[in-house]
Amino acid sequence: MSASEDLHEIVAQSAETDPVEALRDALGDILAGLVAAGCGPHHLREMIWETDRPEAFHLSRHTVELAYRETFAGFRPSIRLVLRSAAGLTIRARHAAAQPLPDTLVDGYGLRELGRQYSPRLQADMKALFRHWSRDGEAFRAQQGAADLAYGPDRFEKLDLYRPAGATRAPIFVFIHGGYWQASDKVQHAQFAQGLLDAGYAVAMPNYGLAPDTPLEASLAQSVAALNFLVREADALGLDAGSLHVSGHSAGGHLAAMALCAPDAPPIASALLLSGLYHLNPLGHLPLGRLLGLDDAARATRLSPIAQPRPQATRIAFAVGEGESDAFKAQSAALAATWQAPAPLICPGHHFSMLEGLNGGALLDLALRTAEGR
Repeated sequence: MSASEDLHEIVAQSAETDPVEALRDALGDILAGLVAAGCGPHHLREMIWETDRPEAFHLSRHTVELAYRETFAGFRPSIRLVLRSAAGLTIRARHAAAQPLPDTLVDGYGLRELGRQYSPRLQADMKALFRHWSRDGEAFRAQQGAADLAYGPDRFEKLDLYRPAGATRAPIFVFIHGGYWQASDKVQHAQFAQGLLDAGYAVAMPNYGLAPDTPLEASLAQSVAALNFLVREADALGLDAGSLHVSGHSAGGHLAAMALCAPDAPPIASALLLSGLYHLNPLGHLPLGRLLGLDDAARATRLSPIAQPRPQATRIAFAVGEGESDAFKAQSAALAATWQAPAPLICPGHHFSMLEGLNGGALLDLALRTAEGR
């Protein structure tokens, strides 16, 4: 924190007893205050969390870290926990003032509009969405009895496996979650496995290390390691290693696309890429991209699927939500054209709600047609 910066303070409170819900409430109000001031998460400089239960809000807790990332992704200022006697949670956030943006054009967009184009969170009430996804995902996971299978030693290197009833050797459908490489969790997407389970596929949902703590290269290596684990353990888990199918949404779409190109990945029969990020260079002009190191143009190109040759042995399909921004639609259309795949399917809904189509409708049909080579 620069001593010369003129800092402003936003205060938010929550009386919720559940720490995740309390954080969602208070951090949501902090974000609203930043937006009202013309600022974003990158303007944050310091937070003080005052609570009578500091152990419940400690960032070493996985659920607390994920709740923080739901709102501010990988942007993390100095955070101090302060014990107080009064019940509840009060957050005091100090932030710098917004500065004028340079007159830079990227893909025909000014920087402010570029930020909007690459901010799918503007399409939904994210606090309500994460609450909904967490509730439904946890209920589905508990009902199915999925296990945290460790595909590596890192705390994030775990996957959940859902198997269709009665199958002894099921084809494998791997779904890699999104969250701009910085947020979300496999559990919050479990409910989107039902349609594929009903069609006879085992569905694996891996986690991966979250940025910026984990570089994108490492998240990609973890995604490939999860695929190799499933193939290696296929006999023990009742899976068909010769029928491996990969899908990913948003940042997960990027990881899935890059996994198709990885020399150490196992053979992948089909891929369904859902509203992904395939050309990363434009992100380098935004605070988000600078946080991820994508302002290094050479690195951004190396990490861009659009700069990779088409994986020849994999059937590939693309889909985007009807309510997506033009930039997100263009990302999928450009990679589909470059890789000589069919034009993206336009699904009902926006960036997030399009995933509901995996449980029935045109998107599930596309997944099955692509997997089965029809």
